[in-house]
Amino acid sequence: MESNPDTSNRVDDEPPSNGTTRRAFLAQITYAGAGFTLVPLLARTKDILPEAPPASPETTTITLTVNGQKHALDIDERTTLLDALRENLQMPGTKKGCDHGQCGACTVLINGRRVNSCLRFAAMCQGNEIITIEGLAKGDSLHPMQEAFIKHDAFQCGYCTPGQICSAVGLVNEGHAHTDAEIHELMSGNICRCGAYQNIVAAIKEVQNIS
Repeated sequence: MESNPDTSNRVDDEPPSNGTTRRAFLAQITYAGAGFTLVPLLARTKDILPEAPPASPETTTITLTVNGQKHALDIDERTTLLDALRENLQMPGTKKGCDHGQCGACTVLINGRRVNSCLRFAAMCQGNEIITIEGLAKGDSLHPMQEAFIKHDAFQCGYCTPGQICSAVGLVNEGHAHTDAEIHELMSGNICRCGAYQNIVAAIKEVQNIS
């Protein structure tokens, strides 16, 4: 029989002094050379391709009618009515609470109906009549709902009160609530952390009896 050739002394398998085979050693040299070649190329590519400029917000010019006065504003088209009132028109009476339409602190009246101003873009409100807490009083004469809230102690810390009052005015205008339970239900979008709900109901009932 023909004996198998002795392959124990193949040149490509001869281990170098550190124990790595010659074939593996040559592969490592190849990979290292490729790395040294690609690194400067990638660096040059980064220098050649400019970084994308940051996107600039789109602005728009709108006219809002707030408390009987017209206001021309140049604003980011994503601005909410709440932020336009507070930041652009300096009307801080409308409060920012949750900013997600869940607490009712930002309630205003649009065409007589109550709206969470944090959920409405200012640009959507052109041509509408907007009433905020600042616009309910007539000069030095408070709105009947404001007087009723004071009379019945329908607030404590007062943060939710502007939204509560605007919502209560809208509720009376809607004419749907006739019982305590209905008032509670239809005012449930306005949260009072201090828990003055019974006094709020009493104030609303008093104004209902007047109107």
